[in-house]
Amino acid sequence: MNTIVIDLEFNQASDKTTMNPKCPFEIIQIGAITLDKNLDCIGVFDRLIKPQIYKEINPYVGSLTGLKIEDFTEEETYRSVFYDFLAFLGHEDIVFCTWGTADMKELFRNTSFYCLPLSKLPNKYINLQPYVSQYLHFPSKVSISLKDALKFLKIEDESNFHNAYYDAYYTSKIFQKVYNQDIEPQIYDPSPPPRIPQPKKLHLNHTKLFSQFEKMMERELTSEEKETVRLAYLMGKTGQFLE
Repeated sequence: MNTIVIDLEFNQASDKTTMNPKCPFEIIQIGAITLDKNLDCIGVFDRLIKPQIYKEINPYVGSLTGLKIEDFTEEETYRSVFYDFLAFLGHEDIVFCTWGTADMKELFRNTSFYCLPLSKLPNKYINLQPYVSQYLHFPSKVSISLKDALKFLKIEDESNFHNAYYDAYYTSKIFQKVYNQDIEPQIYDPSPPPRIPQPKKLHLNHTKLFSQFEKMMERELTSEEKETVRLAYLMGKTGQFLE
């Protein structure tokens, strides 16, 4: 059985008035790495997709990915790339591997939006993110970023994140490092789950954190010191230093 590590980049409306609720996040790039049963790379897929729903690149998306609308002039639409992607997947029994669950959700939602055959997509997948948190002894509710995972696992990167191909490549490197027999695929169900009220999620206020250290040290922190403080905070949350 092959594992196909996938990552997607999305475009979206520039304001709520132009958002299509049936497809708020339009796939504009698919990156994928195929790993065989020995976790060796045996295939790659990297395609840009011409936007059809939101025909201008959202400024935030542009700043994050570096993509401009001109980059898509010669590219094909999702309908065409979808069938090329299916050909890349092949007929083997495969499992998707993703970083988080958003990519599976949008892959199925975009496919449904264009009335393409959902049954052609594999529904078995591994969300690698919680397994990496477990590997690093992080609390189960702590969601680590791809960038931080690479740092903690000492995997080199070239800082070219938010590119579907490179993010898939980095995720495959993490998968190769942390894989064990306890990592099992689950079945993705594209039907919407019942809405359950969620408690307000708290976020770390980096400004206040750094300010406290600067008061104690009576000077400003350097960029390197701020990064060290941030990583130390994350590591402290794991409880691995408690005795």
